[in-house]
Amino acid sequence: MLDLARIKTALVDSDYQEAITYSFVDPKIQNLLHPHQEALALPNPISSEMSVMRTSLLSGLLGAVLYNQNRQQNRIRLFETGLRFIPDANAEFGVRQEFVLSAVISGTASNEGWNGKPESVGFFDLKGDLESLLSLTGVGNKVRFVAKTFDALHPGQSAVIELDGEEIGYIGTLHPSISQKLGLNGKVVVFEILWNAIANRNVIQARKISKFPANRRDLALVVADEIAAGDVIDACKQAGGDKLTQVNLFDVYKGIGVPSGTKSLAISLTIQDNEKPWKTMKSML
Repeated sequence: MLDLARIKTALVDSDYQEAITYSFVDPKIQNLLHPHQEALALPNPISSEMSVMRTSLLSGLLGAVLYNQNRQQNRIRLFETGLRFIPDANAEFGVRQEFVLSAVISGTASNEGWNGKPESVGFFDLKGDLESLLSLTGVGNKVRFVAKTFDALHPGQSAVIELDGEEIGYIGTLHPSISQKLGLNGKVVVFEILWNAIANRNVIQARKISKFPANRRDLALVVADEIAAGDVIDACKQAGGDKLTQVNLFDVYKGIGVPSGTKSLAISLTIQDNEKPWKTMKSML
């Protein structure tokens, strides 16, 4: 099992701060974020703003973002781990408790410096941080990000996180209309993922270092717009097998010279053989 403290340390090393928020949340905010998810109402709530159990950690995290923005904090990176409570007739006491990891970023992607103006955060900033966390687990190379639309997230900037065909979380940019209703400024990107789905870690196995040099080849592949780059990369990995040590998508081009309805994917392949020098890619292609 992967120690949760290892993930928290990695997040802190990436400039995140841990937040601890209430399990009781405002039903209005929760309905705004998850309009189709039923929530467990408390019979004797502390207040109307804390009258339902959270079905996601995002309600509390986004409240923390607003609190910090109101105090002139222009770069916010928060994470939280905890239980979410999903009504389920088949679960004990009629509620399913799921331990999840959530994070949110807002403001600038980097700290202010003299040598350039920092850019605002985007979808791929948080996705990159999440992929770094997944690389510490035993499922990092199995997780896929599949485009999907969510009520509270921006269309075209959201995805479901899948493992072996099952949804284990989601990631995306908060929809501008939702941000406005919550009083948030600028772009806000969030993710939430089931901890138990990624908590396993493989024991590292040492391998012999090849005495032969690695061979890099760059491919330009023209594919239909609806074909995801991730599917093309998966096909490369399957074809390359153990000799393919690295695959990287380094450019996506649409424009002059590329037919309408298609895109050009520039992919680098790094091949290395432990037994003999690699001279040709024909056997792989």
